[in-house]
Amino acid sequence: MRMMTFNLRFENDRDGDNAWVNRRGMVVDIISRYQPSVLGTQEGKWSQIRYLQDHLPDYEPLMPGRLPDKNIQCPTLFFRKQDISIEGGRDFWLSKTPHVHLSKDWDSAFPRMLSFAVVRIENSYRKMVAAVTHLDNMGKDARYQQAKIIAQWANQQRYPVVLMGDFNDAPGSGVHGVLTIPETSLRDTWTVMEQPEGESSYTHHGFCGRPQLARMDWILADIGFQVTKVDIVRDNDSGKYPSDHFPYMADIDFAG
Repeated sequence: MRMMTFNLRFENDRDGDNAWVNRRGMVVDIISRYQPSVLGTQEGKWSQIRYLQDHLPDYEPLMPGRLPDKNIQCPTLFFRKQDISIEGGRDFWLSKTPHVHLSKDWDSAFPRMLSFAVVRIENSYRKMVAAVTHLDNMGKDARYQQAKIIAQWANQQRYPVVLMGDFNDAPGSGVHGVLTIPETSLRDTWTVMEQPEGESSYTHHGFCGRPQLARMDWILADIGFQVTKVDIVRDNDSGKYPSDHFPYMADIDFAG
């Protein structure tokens, strides 16, 4: 199974030449080219998610109970229909009141969410939990508290978890540490494959293609999975990029 996490960059007319309307075809092309079984997106507004839904007929998005809202950005899962069957799922907010819509706490600049689904692998009895999130970009304490909520959630799941997203933090941070403690059973797929850390691994690039800030886009997989391949996708069209983040993908399989 191929997992891909992809920060879409929200629809923002102030992005000029990099506005969504000029990039959305590239986004669809990359997803179609690499054909992830599970795709986790971040920053997608309702119109962006609907565009992907309309132009990726092989995929089914998970939007449990969501109502159209042109302003909010939601992390969203898409599943390749021939690979995955959705058995259930929901969203919750990373706050002290997770069931209160758009709730936020600590020093979080924005409301933050986790979306997850229990899925079955097609032509198999195997089940797993796929999850996507986007931690706060401003609040250091908020990121850590949000990560603690996710770690506690992961520890309670019946099936092995794959967690992907933009964590707005670097490997070695408290956020990374709390999500990869033994109790969660989650491992960083990049680290598992012994890939080098440093500028070449950074996933944010600000539309210029030159790595910036940190390796902040992660796929964390349960110890019950074997990681076979990882890659940062740097595809572009004559120097034009589909987003200000590079998508990151990991190929995994059930161990044993």
